[in-house]
Amino acid sequence: MKIVDIIEKKKKGITLNEEEIKFFINSVMNKSIEDYQITALLMAVYFKGMDIDETTLLTKYMVESGEILDLSDISNDVIDKHSTGGVGDKITLMFLPIMAAGGLYCAKLSGRGLGHTGGTIDKLESIPGFRTDLSVQEFKMQVKKSKAAIAAQTLSLAPADGRLYALRDVTSTVDIIPLIASSVVSKKIASGANHIVLDVKYGSGAFIKSPEEALKLSQIMVEVAKRLNRNISAVISSMEQPLGRAVGNSLEIIEAIEFLKGNMEDDLKEITFTLAQTAFLKAGKFKDKDEALKYIESLIKNGTALNKFREIIKDQHGLDSVIDDYSKLPQASYRYEVKSFNEGYVSNIDALNIAKACKNLGAGREKKSDSIDYSAGIYLSKKSGEFVNKNDVIAVIYTNNKNSIPDAQTLILDAFKFSPNQPEQKSLIYKILN
Repeated sequence: MKIVDIIEKKKKGITLNEEEIKFFINSVMNKSIEDYQITALLMAVYFKGMDIDETTLLTKYMVESGEILDLSDISNDVIDKHSTGGVGDKITLMFLPIMAAGGLYCAKLSGRGLGHTGGTIDKLESIPGFRTDLSVQEFKMQVKKSKAAIAAQTLSLAPADGRLYALRDVTSTVDIIPLIASSVVSKKIASGANHIVLDVKYGSGAFIKSPEEALKLSQIMVEVAKRLNRNISAVISSMEQPLGRAVGNSLEIIEAIEFLKGNMEDDLKEITFTLAQTAFLKAGKFKDKDEALKYIESLIKNGTALNKFREIIKDQHGLDSVIDDYSKLPQASYRYEVKSFNEGYVSNIDALNIAKACKNLGAGREKKSDSIDYSAGIYLSKKSGEFVNKNDVIAVIYTNNKNSIPDAQTLILDAFKFSPNQPEQKSLIYKILN
């Protein structure tokens, strides 16, 4: 079998069979084919697509290219959650403690931020001492002990995806549904959980721009995972505007802690509670959403979820006293208030503009090797639907780079849109697939 024949076949739009897909992934792993040949096939897939059978097989062999975590000795009900990325998306920080406080095991392997999207690992590493570089054994031990652990994605899981993604990233073949689906699902299956909840974002601050495309991607990911014997749900949600008020690593840790203390922004509550309800129902803990909702609310009200987050931080060697004293988190040297030139109701806050501003302040990275400023970020003093007078503070900038403030201010002012009438606040949930 020759890779050039497989490229030629896909270039003509002909479906690849199992042996051809297996040969391709094996060749990627043993480096018997050149990067330009891999790229040629990726480009052929980009233009000709893959059907559900091909996508499933690609996912299967990407999973089998490396280690597969076995968590069956811990429980048959292990939850994992994955977000396709967004701005101010700190949902995992609340979701995990809620799941674990509710008695479910939650094993979460997560990533760092890249481009305009924030990474959960970066947020947690803003907590002094917090360890995300857990070995597989340490990871499993913590899940068993505390019912929850979160660690950086290991290179041994679905390594074929890592090599393919590196090439997709530099050849403009990232945004094609079969390749996105196989990348996400292969990593989630390799991570070992048997219940997977996907938070698929669309909008200005997301990778996917329309709800229709997000639905198409979700349908394929759910079908592929089911064919590979995983219990999966997808919640499709809007990322037109930043989630919550805080965007930036340590700022988002504070907002997550406040959430678990019961001080919740409506958008964060809607997404977090919907995902938690979906997961509890998926694991068979409750029969209906209302029953699950009441239970989730009780975990917040009685402090069980907050205590679980404290336990997770402590178990992973983090300074758990940050929950009581936010000054122990990284502090920015400069704090700058952005004031409005307009009057009216906030009708929209462009998530991508806010993300770009945050990255310029030092909170994000262009490439994985870049360092980041954990204290940098933006706090939104005004949100959609709130009234603003001229000269009201609409956002606060935090940074250690004074020279980055003017450009960030311009981006923030451009992000805010105003209306004379109060806009209708719509649900962020587009659809849930089970």
